[in-house]
Amino acid sequence: MTDHSDIHFGNFDGFSWIRCSGRGDFEVSVPLKQCAEQLLTNGCRCLVIDLEACTAMDSTFMGTLTGLSLRLTKQAGGGRLEISSANEKNTNSLEDLGLDALMEINPSSAIWQKSMAEIRLQLQAWESGNRLSMQERGIQVLDAHKTLAATNESNARKFETVLEILEKEVQRPASKPET
Repeated sequence: MTDHSDIHFGNFDGFSWIRCSGRGDFEVSVPLKQCAEQLLTNGCRCLVIDLEACTAMDSTFMGTLTGLSLRLTKQAGGGRLEISSANEKNTNSLEDLGLDALMEINPSSAIWQKSMAEIRLQLQAWESGNRLSMQERGIQVLDAHKTLAATNESNARKFETVLEILEKEVQRPASKPET
């Protein structure tokens, strides 16, 4: 299985859609970010992240969502991140970190709410072809955690040790294989 097999996407009238399947973790965060960045570069102003098939989320994944939300809100004219079909566990995870203040979770009045089944049938698999080095992945994980820590004081305390460890890991030169 490739990194990209868990991400499907599509563009629709007024929004773009990304569906994440399986566990939302540091592995799927890379293709999620790559896909979303392409959609944002192409003019997306409303990004919907479909979590119906996402069994759980780690902090890197939630930090990636937070970064995307912040990027959208900073766009000229504003933008927004909406979360579709988040189960109770995923909703609680987002709320526990205060991320519900940055993104709309399961918005009942969203324009896509009544057409989710049709939307999901039209999605295509994301295949970027861009593989990140271990160093680049480490930087992305670090950036996701920095974003989470910057959202509020509680998160800054929660992720203080994690950030220290990740900073050291990213600065450490890659080890050379033994010959």
